[in-house]
Amino acid sequence: MIYRALAELTLATHAVFIAFVVIGGFLAIRVRRVAWFHIPCAIWGALIEFAGWTCPLTPLENVLRRAGGEAGYNEGFIERYLLPLIYPGDLTRELQFLLGALAVGLNLIAYWLVFRRGAKTQASTESRLF
Repeated sequence: MIYRALAELTLATHAVFIAFVVIGGFLAIRVRRVAWFHIPCAIWGALIEFAGWTCPLTPLENVLRRAGGEAGYNEGFIERYLLPLIYPGDLTRELQFLLGALAVGLNLIAYWLVFRRGAKTQASTESRLF
């Protein structure tokens, strides 16, 4: 029972991490300190996609599922849970690269907005000083 709960917690953590990688830059528009945590996460997430690696949370979830008497799975988290929701069929290397590029692109837009907002804030502060 405890292993299944831990596997489900790992699954939830994995999903939240992926969502944070994709949209966390937009959180940094409102709270700039988020960027200090988000940028390394976004780099890690993109690196996993571009290099074709398996995230360490996937094998951890499989170990916990097997310890709890369930069957693990052979594919990665994205192929197992997200891909069936988003795309029919199998995940190809090209599609994996596209997903990574999409995450990077969204974050580039978000951080462009973060720095643009920061520059406006700094300019308005400087104008009030004079």
